[in-house]
Amino acid sequence: MNDKHIVTVFIRNSGTVLILRNSRKAAAHGGKWAGVSGAVKEASPLGQAIKEIEGETGLKGFEVKFLKAGREFAVQDRQLGVRLVVHPFLFQAMTPQNVHIDEQYIEFKWIKPADLELYETVPALPEALSRVL
Repeated sequence: MNDKHIVTVFIRNSGTVLILRNSRKAAAHGGKWAGVSGAVKEASPLGQAIKEIEGETGLKGFEVKFLKAGREFAVQDRQLGVRLVVHPFLFQAMTPQNVHIDEQYIEFKWIKPADLELYETVPALPEALSRVL
């Protein structure tokens, strides 16, 4: 399997974290819940995380505050046929009311971290969250 580096970003607000539900038309993991995520194309995973936050939630750099980078880990994604190397991050929302998701998602929710297990998620989302909390 090929390696694909991705970022998974959790945005925190008052004891909750943001999760986003993939469109059912998504190429992979349609209808499943995810964090803000994307393939690492920038020079650094942190740079990519900031770019993904703005692109997927509409929050600008001044509307979030970097809190933590978790230790990267690998997971096999059989649906995509790749080994994902996940770079997890945690940010604080300064203006949570300004979240506006892009077309790749159909909804978003602010949930308590302990409630993540109640949702059907993309591979290893709970592991990514545990590495930044």
